[in-house]
Amino acid sequence: MDTGTRTTWSRFRDWAAKDNIEDYSLRYAPKSFRRWSPMACSVTALGGIAYLADYSIGASIAVSHGAASAIVAILVAAVTIFLTGIPIAYYAAKYNLDMDLLTRGAGFGYFGSTLTSLVYASFCFIFFALEGAIMAQAMYLAFDMPLPVGYLIGSLIIIPLVLYGMSALAKFQVWTQPLWLILFAAPLVMIAIADPSGFDGFLSWAGDGGSERVTAVAVGAGAGVALSLIAQIGEQVDYLRFMPEKSETPPLRWWAAVLAAGPGWVILGAAKQICGAFLAFYIAGEVGFTRATEPIEQFLGSYSTMIHNPTVALAIATVMVLLSQIKINVTNAYSGSLSWSNFFSRVLHVHPGRVVWLALHIAIALTLMLANMFTVLNTILGFYSNVAIAWIGAIVADLVINKGILKISPPYIEFKRAYLYPINPVGFVSMLVASSVSIVAYFGAFGAFLQAWSPYLALAIALVLTPLIAVLTGGKYYLARPNPLREEIEKEPLWAGQTLLDIVDGKRYELPDMVHDCPFHGGPISSLTCTLTKNCHEQCQSASYENAVDADGLGLRKTQSVV
Repeated sequence: MDTGTRTTWSRFRDWAAKDNIEDYSLRYAPKSFRRWSPMACSVTALGGIAYLADYSIGASIAVSHGAASAIVAILVAAVTIFLTGIPIAYYAAKYNLDMDLLTRGAGFGYFGSTLTSLVYASFCFIFFALEGAIMAQAMYLAFDMPLPVGYLIGSLIIIPLVLYGMSALAKFQVWTQPLWLILFAAPLVMIAIADPSGFDGFLSWAGDGGSERVTAVAVGAGAGVALSLIAQIGEQVDYLRFMPEKSETPPLRWWAAVLAAGPGWVILGAAKQICGAFLAFYIAGEVGFTRATEPIEQFLGSYSTMIHNPTVALAIATVMVLLSQIKINVTNAYSGSLSWSNFFSRVLHVHPGRVVWLALHIAIALTLMLANMFTVLNTILGFYSNVAIAWIGAIVADLVINKGILKISPPYIEFKRAYLYPINPVGFVSMLVASSVSIVAYFGAFGAFLQAWSPYLALAIALVLTPLIAVLTGGKYYLARPNPLREEIEKEPLWAGQTLLDIVDGKRYELPDMVHDCPFHGGPISSLTCTLTKNCHEQCQSASYENAVDADGLGLRKTQSVV
């Protein structure tokens, strides 16, 4: 390896060792790092939903199926997303885990969740590409910049903002939020003042070949497109994992932040989709159906009702689009880098740092932009929603039914390799079956009705199969062996902030992040060391070793220094 390559990898290792850059991409977010208030976590998480894809999605549904069906479809999807988001947000904020770690312990197992890491990563790069395309459209209209150049610039400017993780993103989202809220409300306010008759006829608008009336097939097809956003809860969770301890925070403040920043994002999201549908109706006669789905055209058309100087109107519309897209794409890139980090660390047992996977993520998204994915938006999102909702449905069923009602799943979320089976059929099989059947339905095998409602077919199958498999297996595949540290923390939450020495890297980690005993290394190790260890063949899960640990009980605490 030449000197230049060694220097590059040395730099990556240096970055990976810095917590303010890594942001605990493979780990529990420790109490010592979580210095933000519930309000700060909430505002930061909500800052990421400034994206304008909602406008395009709402507009596309209305153009394809008519305004009346579009509104019903958007509301049906929003209710679904809100309800499924509540348990996910709660458990992630309580146990301070990102979506990948949460999935491991919610019925998928250690390697089983690699599949969902790919699903989540694909959500992040699909929407990064979509938002980047919207940004490039604005730069093309404002500066006559070729779209490929706009794609490249829009991708590269995100990197420095994402490099320093939550520390930088919290400041950026908070400071830009007031300006964004003003620009967000301006279009409808301007139309209401300058052209109140512009709202007339919206509810009966048929779009391009749709219907004036609400139809079941149109609602299902539209809801399927909107449901592609169900994985957005993962990006909200990536911020909610930095919430302060639930046991040390006033309940009202804690719950308000979790509900607002978790499932609450979809309230504003649905409002933006309906706005997008209306703005497409408002400008379609001027620019045509295709361009009416582009947010830059929507904002330009609405601002022009009161701002009669075309240059000024275009400048304000461009600022709105660029600000919105930067606010969301820092989140898409950040969450994508976390997901890729988790995926490759499990498959390859290496972690060169989150920055490396950030570059990979942006490269994939840039490729999608150059392939002009914007022109097949509904097809991509409709297909993706079948897989995403099967994943989310399996997690929700495990958290609500298996943990809360049946008590088969452990009461806490276990994410560490040393305690998990490679694959837990409860969530893994449920997701595979649900997504497979719904995709077949999506391609028309079961008729037009189930083709339109295929994502809900996936949700129903996941909700039924997950508890059924858990009952049939007796919950056997949740834990490969007991975790006495976690069980002790469940009894006494104050233990969580105390630390234990990792005998491999010589650093101290908080107890929720520790494996209490590793036979391969000969003592306690962190979850990070456990993840990156090769060739141990899961010795800790063998029957002979497990019996030895059971006989010793919690003797570890008598011999190891716990601070």
